[in-house]
Amino acid sequence: MDRLYAYSHAPIPFHFKQSPRDFVVDEIPLYPFSGEGEHCVYWVRKKNLTTWQMIERIAAYLKIRPRDIGYAGLKDKNALTKQYISIHQQHETAMETFETEGIKILSKTYHRNKIKMGHLKGNRFFIRLKKVNPTSAAKIAETLTTVARYGMPNYFGFQRFGTEKNNYTIGEAILFHGRKERNVTLRRMYINAYQSHLFNLWLSSRIEKSRLIESFEPKEMTDLLNMPIEILTNIKKQRHPFKLFEGDVMMHYPHGKLYHFDGTLEEAERFTCRDVAVTGLLAGKRAQRAEGDAYVLEKAFDMATNVDGARRYAWVFPEDLEGEYKENEAWFEIHVTLPKGSYATVLIEEIARRELEGAVS
Repeated sequence: MDRLYAYSHAPIPFHFKQSPRDFVVDEIPLYPFSGEGEHCVYWVRKKNLTTWQMIERIAAYLKIRPRDIGYAGLKDKNALTKQYISIHQQHETAMETFETEGIKILSKTYHRNKIKMGHLKGNRFFIRLKKVNPTSAAKIAETLTTVARYGMPNYFGFQRFGTEKNNYTIGEAILFHGRKERNVTLRRMYINAYQSHLFNLWLSSRIEKSRLIESFEPKEMTDLLNMPIEILTNIKKQRHPFKLFEGDVMMHYPHGKLYHFDGTLEEAERFTCRDVAVTGLLAGKRAQRAEGDAYVLEKAFDMATNVDGARRYAWVFPEDLEGEYKENEAWFEIHVTLPKGSYATVLIEEIARRELEGAVS
């Protein structure tokens, strides 16, 4: 997938392949469960299964519809992952004898409501990078320090685009070239992939402009960016490496209301301090658009369509980021918490400054 990386270090050689030993995910719920109510909440560990495959197996065992099982997010297949699911209490007795390869029930509590998609705070990741020499380990540690300070671009990862990484082309064909897709779920998936593709292209273009402003004098950029030297001079003064433009759609972080950036250094400093973050457009109707200079940069990635759009954080701030080099094994192990919707594989690619080899969804 074509993208620009946020930081300018040289590519770092190491080996990473998603596997249950080297990639572990723990879901963080949005709120504590009440401990009482008509829904059983199970803390489930799965291995080498997608979330949907896990749900289908449990639903088949209980003889219920998969949609009767609540879950907050989709977890990677090639990993050891733990997440919460909810099942109505009438199936509690049957679940006591549930047992199948790749799925283990770790604990149980209760809640008044079914878990719904999106009802999670984030995920805690363990990542093991292999074949890391001491020089690479030092570069990885330095990059993690930078990411811990400034955050990272919130690209959609390769998982969003299918095994062949081209689902977005099908979505574009459905929207604009008359391609038919009768399966409603698949149609939505393809269109979402196209929206994600446009988001990634916009984000990459903004990173490119940020790096140009950071690297060159404003007078050298006026013709290239078609902006007055006074505005470019003010943007260059922003401390954060991702530069904000007047009219950007900002959002309080990690959640809150949308508003437009006024172009002042005082407001830009709130981004550096993690009080707010810039958002990007998932093109579609009912989505708030950027204004002014920011919309000039956004409109090339907008589209006229009847599907719903939204805003997505374009930049996120990893939390509790820890790294440890194990020289005897040539491993570098990372623990990090990312907000919901963010991809650990994007962080790994940002560290490596290259696309992961053999990456599959």
